[in-house]
Amino acid sequence: MDVSIIIVNYNTKKLLSDCLKSVFAQTKDIDFEVIVSDNGSVDGSVEMLKNDFPQVILIENNENLGFGTANNRGLKIAKGKYIFYLNSDTILLNNAVKIFFDYFEENGEKENLGALGCVLQGRGGTNAISGGNFLGNDIKFSHFFKNQWHLVFSTYYKALKHFIFHYELKPVLKQENKDNHFGFVDCIIGADLFLRNNTQAKFDEHFFMYCEEVDLQYQMEKLNLRRKLIDTPKIIHLEGSSSTKTFYEVL
Repeated sequence: MDVSIIIVNYNTKKLLSDCLKSVFAQTKDIDFEVIVSDNGSVDGSVEMLKNDFPQVILIENNENLGFGTANNRGLKIAKGKYIFYLNSDTILLNNAVKIFFDYFEENGEKENLGALGCVLQGRGGTNAISGGNFLGNDIKFSHFFKNQWHLVFSTYYKALKHFIFHYELKPVLKQENKDNHFGFVDCIIGADLFLRNNTQAKFDEHFFMYCEEVDLQYQMEKLNLRRKLIDTPKIIHLEGSSSTKTFYEVL
């Protein structure tokens, strides 16, 4: 088996169906399997998979285990030489899986690769967030996690204030990412993460959702395994569509 494609699903029935259709339509000339790790969906996702995609290996977790843990459940049974972690809110536009595979086979050793991704396309064909740096030159890595925790805590704190005191919530406006580029990066976004099927592919299950792919690639960094965005795979990422969480401005 060349590649195991692992998709975590939680109540994204339509997105998942569209994603899988693109995977099976576009992926050719390679031996692959698709594993969907479902986190207790109640929107008919499981029934849809059984009826429309019987070739998919379905893991029914029966509860929301989080992103990293659910991926690890798929990793545990994956037979592929490589793992391709793919979000359910993505659409493959070309034979991206084969392109990633061929690149890793040809360049993995000489470039000391840990993981591959591509510059994702967003709605309307514009570039979507695809990767970036762990930190600025003057910021320690631990501060990244501190800031992320502050953001998550503030989100739920403000949500509580909204429901109790009718506090006005102000959605965060994402800044346009002008730093997307092909080549080596600190971290590839978890929407499309292609890597070897080994111990470096396992997520730390202490992370429920968000930052788990950052931690995974930080562990690669400590092993001198490099992460790279390449330009030939073409994938649309409908950013945020697979997440029901809304983040709000932290004042």
